[in-house]
Amino acid sequence: MLKLTMTKPLFVFRMLAPVAALCILSLYSQVPQPNGAGVEPGVLPAKWISGGPKCMEEPEWQIHEYNADLYILRESGCTHYEKPFLYVIFGNDKVTLIDTGAGQNDISRVYDLVVDKWLKRKGRTSIQKMVIHTHGHGDHIAGDSQFTNRKDIEFVPFDIPSIQKAFNITTWPTSIGKLDLGGRTLDVVPIPGHHNTDVAFYDKRTGLLLIGDTLYPGRLYVTYWDQFEKSIQRIVDFTDGKIITHIVGCHIEQTSTPYLEYPIGSFYQPSEHTFEMSRGHLLELHSALIGLKGKPTRLAFRDFTIWPLGPEVRTEMSTTRKATEDRLRPKMWNQTP
Repeated sequence: MLKLTMTKPLFVFRMLAPVAALCILSLYSQVPQPNGAGVEPGVLPAKWISGGPKCMEEPEWQIHEYNADLYILRESGCTHYEKPFLYVIFGNDKVTLIDTGAGQNDISRVYDLVVDKWLKRKGRTSIQKMVIHTHGHGDHIAGDSQFTNRKDIEFVPFDIPSIQKAFNITTWPTSIGKLDLGGRTLDVVPIPGHHNTDVAFYDKRTGLLLIGDTLYPGRLYVTYWDQFEKSIQRIVDFTDGKIITHIVGCHIEQTSTPYLEYPIGSFYQPSEHTFEMSRGHLLELHSALIGLKGKPTRLAFRDFTIWPLGPEVRTEMSTTRKATEDRLRPKMWNQTP
């Protein structure tokens, strides 16, 4: 019988299979008592807007207060089928918007609205505004032009040199950066693979890990397989020993039925999977990549699917998206709930 002790951890992990080792590692990110873990609590909504059933009635943005200093925005599917989630996080000195949405939108108005209401709530007159990104795909940067010429905005482009400079990342992608908002510091972890500029943001105050399009309930598109494998290992290592209340991404594409997704192009999703995921999902993804041994493979799990990208896959996606939108758009004003 193998006796596990804390005095010989390397010996233990060499003796155990990779999945078993991951299970033991996950124990060290827990706390002794179920007492809230010392993080600021927050609330997620029972339901997000998702493109209907009547697009005339649905707002273009849902503004959700996770807590008094952190807000989650969702763009309506009536505006763009991607329905991305954006984040607004306040510190004492700065507030940052993470991503600028998809398609033709008015995110600058919405960001200003959230900040103005927060200032009124706090009895303040000003705070320095920032705009940053999880990565550089079009559905996360479409509103950038609304901010680039504003003198009151500290705008961080999504190219790697700008990201390194803004977050003090000395070596890309292996160094961990920081974003100091004043009394609130976000860890910035490079995780390229979906895109070459992917980063994750960890907020110690709430225990939230904002992971972009690298992990969410849906299709995990992998553009650079080798980088993706290394990035998942990096974020697993980073989160070991840390409190992770929720892992939150930028999309929902899964239905509430296990192993069943909405097809690409679906702008109305009345029976969505829950938005938040856990570190268990991250470990499940990590274990799968180890098992695939470097071979890009589409693989469906209960709550997400690994989707390696290539020319044939992109053609498949384009065909499916067009067929889905052609079928649904004529019904957008009066859909079946």
